[in-house]
Amino acid sequence: MKRALVLGGTKFFGKKLVKNLLETGIEVTIATRGRTEDGFGDRVHRIPIDRTDRSSIENLAFQSWDVVYDQTCYSPKEALDICEVLKGKIGRLIFTSTAAVYDGGSSLIEEQFDPYTFEVGEIKSREHYKGVAGYQLAKRQAEAVYYQKADFPVVAVRLPFVVGRDDYSERLKFYVKKVKMGEEMYIPELDNVLDFITSDEAGQFLHWLGNSDYVGPINGGAKDEATFKQFIEMIEEIVGKKAVLTDNKEATTPYVLFTAFALSVEKAEQLGYKFPEIHEFLPDLIKHYAR
Repeated sequence: MKRALVLGGTKFFGKKLVKNLLETGIEVTIATRGRTEDGFGDRVHRIPIDRTDRSSIENLAFQSWDVVYDQTCYSPKEALDICEVLKGKIGRLIFTSTAAVYDGGSSLIEEQFDPYTFEVGEIKSREHYKGVAGYQLAKRQAEAVYYQKADFPVVAVRLPFVVGRDDYSERLKFYVKKVKMGEEMYIPELDNVLDFITSDEAGQFLHWLGNSDYVGPINGGAKDEATFKQFIEMIEEIVGKKAVLTDNKEATTPYVLFTAFALSVEKAEQLGYKFPEIHEFLPDLIKHYAR
């Protein structure tokens, strides 16, 4: 890999990815709406695009890249635009997908959702996909479009909850602050599993995949998993207070979804990538937010 295009790359683990690419001498182009300062100065090239505007996507057709990282695809239409505009222009595409493409469960393996056979269905834009169920369907359809319609090899990277000091969603911070302040939280199933990956690890894993020849879906995440009970107990121990749990559904919490997701990373580890266990990174982040 000598030249990479990153669709996104201005915040969170996308920014970590760009940093890793630059540190290894890759020529990087960032394609975004240009609304977020990336801090990379003249070390990167920039192309302004809007994923909801096909005419702006066509600005990408005048160059070619060894690898394209798609960090900002949230609908099958956006995937189809890239398939058509970059036809014959790229070596491989690495799509940041999600653990939510699965039906849920523990130790989920890649074969449990097959984008090669999943029915694409009606190609819609992102505003038609509402809530968690809409997000799940949009990512499933986007994977299916890439694997069934692209003329280039595709890697779909399925990630669990991403955490880090730079996490703009503040989901982990939410739990720490609730315990610290003694505020109620609704967690209906304490035995449900959770899975995490840090933004640093996600950026490193995406970079590593760009230098591999792997093609197909692949999971990333911690080497192990934790239940909600273990997660809350970890926060309680660090904060020094007991969590206030309630049956009041109005006290909703961000990691509570319609089901639970925890991924097996055995395939990535067989390929040579090594992930840390949750206890190696989560306590430090909890301490950061507990200050």
